[in-house]
Amino acid sequence: MRILFLACLRANTGNSTTAQRIRSHLEAAGHECELRDASAVQSPVEVANLISERKFDAGLAIHVFKAGRFLLDNGIPFGVIFGGTDINEDVKNEEKFWVMGTVLEEARFAVAFTCKMKDAAAKYWPQAISKIHIQPQGMMHIAAHIFLLICGLRRVKDPLYLVEAFAEWHERDPSICLVIIGPTVDPVFTSEVRSKLHNIDGVYLVEEIPLADVQALIKRSFAVVNSSLSEGMSAAILEAMDLEVPVLARDIPGNAAIMNHEDTGLIFSNPTEFVKLAKRLMSEPDLKRKITNNAKNYIRSHHSWELERETYQNLVQICLTDGL
Repeated sequence: MRILFLACLRANTGNSTTAQRIRSHLEAAGHECELRDASAVQSPVEVANLISERKFDAGLAIHVFKAGRFLLDNGIPFGVIFGGTDINEDVKNEEKFWVMGTVLEEARFAVAFTCKMKDAAAKYWPQAISKIHIQPQGMMHIAAHIFLLICGLRRVKDPLYLVEAFAEWHERDPSICLVIIGPTVDPVFTSEVRSKLHNIDGVYLVEEIPLADVQALIKRSFAVVNSSLSEGMSAAILEAMDLEVPVLARDIPGNAAIMNHEDTGLIFSNPTEFVKLAKRLMSEPDLKRKITNNAKNYIRSHHSWELERETYQNLVQICLTDGL
């Protein structure tokens, strides 16, 4: 079966990732699935012509309004998948609400990721409840190598320094990816980062995340990366070292002050050297073990929380004493 699959495919978004995964499921079953960016569609006529030219047998869409509406009245059976903003936000708009009702009426099936999402849809369109199926999003368990870069989004942190290197590496080995985590500090620069990553595969941006979740992600990552132009003392590096996750850091004074190359971490001078060192870390488990063990011991010896507390308490006491 030839399937036209419409979804909003802006890079590094949930819908894009979900669409890629679902397409792989359909292709594994022997179907031919052509994924198209719904946000680039100018009119329903464009989709109608595409269906006629490519002779699609069926259609599928993620997001009932943004993508599903383009499959209306096109002569092929189709299904839709609720994206989130359709059921949470678009229902508040009368025109969009009416269009989505029409899409659900014509669709052969609809998919909701959660019971709550299905209940909400049933409240708005009770006539469609029998065709709404619940299917949580799947997570593929692969031996992925996730590199984590944690920083506030500003120029001095240079989060784009390794992006091209990761994109090329990811193209050769899809298990390789870089996740950039950090809040907006410089709005203009953050826009530049988003724009740069728009069409980059293998690099993902997460702008806001609770501290506890950051620590959990560090533990699950293969390595933590620092590509800053300048650092005082990177808390992310120290956190990774304490959690026994290897660190690859750019060769700048602030990083070299807390890391010894091939002893407590790996220090690189350019993107090419970074990839070379990262591959060593992947292929040499003894090196990884040595670095993480030494880094943990370094943290215990030089970055004691208890010692830091005692120091500041004593310093404040000096101030109080001097004031008497």
